[in-house]
Amino acid sequence: MTTTAQFARETSSSGEFQRQANRFTRRFTADGSSGLQVEPGRYRLVVCLACPWAHRSLIVRGLLGLEDVISVGVVDPIRDERGWRFTLDPDGRDPVLGIEYLMEAYRATDPEFDGRATVPAIVDTQTGQVATNDYPSITLDFSTQWKEFHKPGAPDLYPEALRAQIDEVNDLIFRDVNNGVYRCGFATSQEAYDKAYDRLFARLDWLSERLSAQRYLVGNAITESDIRLFTTLVRFDAAYHGHFKCNRSKLTEMPVLWAYARDLFQTPGFGETVDFDHIKRHYYATHAAINPTLIVPKGPDLSGWAEPHGREALA
Repeated sequence: MTTTAQFARETSSSGEFQRQANRFTRRFTADGSSGLQVEPGRYRLVVCLACPWAHRSLIVRGLLGLEDVISVGVVDPIRDERGWRFTLDPDGRDPVLGIEYLMEAYRATDPEFDGRATVPAIVDTQTGQVATNDYPSITLDFSTQWKEFHKPGAPDLYPEALRAQIDEVNDLIFRDVNNGVYRCGFATSQEAYDKAYDRLFARLDWLSERLSAQRYLVGNAITESDIRLFTTLVRFDAAYHGHFKCNRSKLTEMPVLWAYARDLFQTPGFGETVDFDHIKRHYYATHAAINPTLIVPKGPDLSGWAEPHGREALA
């Protein structure tokens, strides 16, 4: 038996969630050869604090010290039928872009666009058009193309010698974990759900084994891969375990991943970017097909995020 899909156009005939392709995929280049010129003060990063894809861009922007170079606009965690809203700002408009809905920037860029306006999106403040909404490349470009504007001592989150390994790990994490929780939550057939669920927890077990002997996913320092995994793990118990039916185990019941997530959460640049209120209100009060009552749960207990993680001794 199937139910109504959350996003009908993103659901296959067998009930599997198929994520919409990113519409604006130009890459930033330091020399402007791509047509998208790196330029401080020109671009605005639009995020939702609840969104894991947007969250990773916030973390990278902060770790690299790009706060004064790329401004940020934050949308309401609750979408309506027109999409992401700037209701957190005075008069319900982004103070820099002057728009009420992110969709306005999408339509200014492509008047024929009829998909979902997604975050993160980087908007050109001079034209009001979307420069890119390609979340996988946004953070990589921050690391590689915006280097001139990194703060002194900024971490190398995408070191050239490790890029092949990072790319491989990123692909696995995206397929089975980052997108895997959505494939569980938005599945509209039992078969599609079971398949996504099994792949999710098989990959989490694989990650647990990998991280049992090393502090970070690739190399001996935080990289892009850790940031991409963190933004899913930090939402796991608050949203995915219950709302998306990813309920074999809570994060707090997977000792290695729980300690790893706390390690990152307690690292400057991570925990202060997490807003559990926005996370819970977005997931539970936006996806009416999954949670028709739109009741937002009071739990889980979040006090454990401050507990010692004990991973300092790992290589």
